[in-house]
Amino acid sequence: MYRFLLTPRWWGINLFVVLAIPFCVFMGTWQLGRFEDRVQTHDAAEKQPAPGSRPAKPIDELLPVDTVTSGRPAIATGRYADQFLVPGRKLDDKSGFYVLNMLRTDSGKALPVVRGWMPGKPGSTAVPPAPTGEVTVTGDLQASENAGTAGVDTAGGLPDGQLGMISAASLINLVPYDVYDAWVTLQDTGAGTGDKAAGALRPVPAAKAQGTGLDLKAFQNLGYTGEWFVFAGFVLFMWFRLVRREAEAARDLQLGLVAEAEEEATSEAEARSGSEAGSGSGSGKDAVGSGAV
Repeated sequence: MYRFLLTPRWWGINLFVVLAIPFCVFMGTWQLGRFEDRVQTHDAAEKQPAPGSRPAKPIDELLPVDTVTSGRPAIATGRYADQFLVPGRKLDDKSGFYVLNMLRTDSGKALPVVRGWMPGKPGSTAVPPAPTGEVTVTGDLQASENAGTAGVDTAGGLPDGQLGMISAASLINLVPYDVYDAWVTLQDTGAGTGDKAAGALRPVPAAKAQGTGLDLKAFQNLGYTGEWFVFAGFVLFMWFRLVRREAEAARDLQLGLVAEAEEEATSEAEARSGSEAGSGSGSGKDAVGSGAV
């Protein structure tokens, strides 16, 4: 009854099923692994101590920035050079801008340093000047921003002295020296304890490293996991259904039910055509009779 499984057509169907099911299971397992990795990374980030409670290290020892070094206090020594204002940044649900200065180190590279946040719009608010001479700063390390970072301006067209994205790729076109692929945010802005009056810089809290939270992408991985497993089950279900239908057809053929069904269908077709022919002849005779009258 199941000899049809050895026919060339069924060889192709069986090969597709044998390849499709493991592939679906593999992809579902991979998506599930991605979701578990994001959960573990999120848990590890939650268990990390606060940035201020960890010892500061030289900037070169913490690069490149990853989920472990992001937020760690970094130390750098140099002189402040170019200054940029980063508009469209919020702090405590208030609109404002970052004040960013390039710290030129002895290594020849410059480290972007966010000295603080100020309310208002760039150009309409007086910005405190950066310290002169050689300074040593300690700030929380952050990875370069990208198009997916909240608050960045990728449209361009900003006035001179303003920056839409804090990244080495953006700054390298604005300054004539090398730039670290990272930046730091100072928690000691030098404004004085409790001084939040106009003109005082407010510290910008360090953000969590990207990819360490249970965001939409994590739940997309979980959804894709279910889709791949469901598709594997669907392929198996359809294979069983086709096999069952083919087996029933083979059984009917062996019992002669298929031939009887074909004969009955042929008889019904002949009877139907005969009745249609008879009705057509009657209509023709009526038409002749009407013409004779």
